[in-house]
Amino acid sequence: MENLQKVLLVITIIGAINWGLVGLFDFNLVSTLFGEGTMLSRIIYVAIALCGLFNIGILLEHFDSKKD
Repeated sequence: MENLQKVLLVITIIGAINWGLVGLFDFNLVSTLFGEGTMLSRIIYVAIALCGLFNIGILLEHFDSKKD
């Protein structure tokens, strides 16, 4: 499970870096690499979003385990 958590975190970080590039330089790395609005780029965005949601669950689980 620990390896899965690390993979999810890395993918979420990559997504955050992409949003940083969009905000700072108006440069979307995903669109540049895979095309704007293509099915592949949409799949990548959904995968990054799912990883972020899983990370929220992992974070909440971590907080719950610290209470005990």
